Amino acid sequence: MRWRGGLGIIWVLLFLALPTRAKDKKIQRESLGAYIDRVRPHAADVVPASLGSLWIDNGPMSRLTADYKASRVGDLITIVVAHSLAANNAGTVSTARTFSANSGVTALAGHISTSGVQNIFSPTSAETLSGKSAASMTSTLTDTLAGRVVAVLSSGVLVVEAERQLTMNNERQTLLLRGLVRPGDIAPDGSVPSNDIGDLELELKGKGVLSDGTRPPNVVMRILMKILNF
Repeated sequence: MRWRGGLGIIWVLLFLALPTRAKDKKIQRESLGAYIDRVRPHAADVVPASLGSLWIDNGPMSRLTADYKASRVGDLITIVVAHSLAANNAGTVSTARTFSANSGVTALAGHISTSGVQNIFSPTSAETLSGKSAASMTSTLTDTLAGRVVAVLSSGVLVVEAERQLTMNNERQTLLLRGLVRPGDIAPDGSVPSNDIGDLELELKGKGVLSDGTRPPNVVMRILMKILNF
């Protein structure tokens, strides 16, 4: 029995030591394959031309006068990220309400005195509300990173992806970017601004001492803080 138990522990250790498959990089829980399938047009692809005896469309001689730009899968491209977002919201509300009523008996038949019932019910109320609200948000992201062409659509549009990981002072930041680039928007130096990228998906996430201090607590802690009125 001891030998069987030891053999089971060995199998468990071997299973844990096996290399696990690397996870696909995801932006907003969407993998690269799903992103390409989503942005790929559903039109029929162009039928490739037949190989000629003297000329081949995709041969090395066909790119003698082409610019040194990204155009095929695997080519590198420089992406200049420059995004600035500013939003302001302000509001003012002011209300006033006054209510007054008077009820009583001023005369009775037979000349009966009405001094005691001239004022039976006389309510008065006043309500005033005045409030102001203001919200402001500013976000700026500036960076330059190199990406690669991961797919070429039938229309000639390039699907690009870029990733940068930076670790400094126990803080790791990861920047992921995906989008569609027209070959004509690529500058002579092989760069393209992020404002010219279509279907742009940009995600910046951090992990470390700084992110742990600003990251919201988990569900259990949020429930406890709400119960304790924090």
